[in-house]
Amino acid sequence: MSKVPLTVQGAERLREELKRLKGVDRPKVIQAIAEARAHGDLKENAEYHAAREQQGFIEGRIQDIEGKLGNAEIIDVTSMNANGKVVFGATVMLSDEDSGNEVTYQIVGEDEADISAGRLSVTSPLARALIGKGVGENVEVSTPRGSKSYEVVKVAFR
Repeated sequence: MSKVPLTVQGAERLREELKRLKGVDRPKVIQAIAEARAHGDLKENAEYHAAREQQGFIEGRIQDIEGKLGNAEIIDVTSMNANGKVVFGATVMLSDEDSGNEVTYQIVGEDEADISAGRLSVTSPLARALIGKGVGENVEVSTPRGSKSYEVVKVAFR
């Protein structure tokens, strides 16, 4: 399996979630299963079935995170020197050429993307258009609402 890019912050968020799942959520659901078993007949015990379902979700998520971290190529963006060009991990300020509104995105791996938090997946059309561009360059991206044009205002690595 090929390596998947991940920022240091993204890897840390996954490690924290893994720690919480193993240290808090897993013991809690094991306790809930034990309590539900104590109530007797398991065939008609909704609490038991809900707890077992929750346990399956938690175990699946633990395996998913461990797999992602195992296949991750963790990239420290603070030590990068891309000569002002947009690369994976860069934080980019863009100006919408139609409205003049400015937006800021960090180009991150698929697993850490969250557009509401300003983290844009490296595989998204906008991120792919931005890779290799520098300050003052324009990019045009096809969106469901039509074509959008942006100007790269600032590129930072933090």
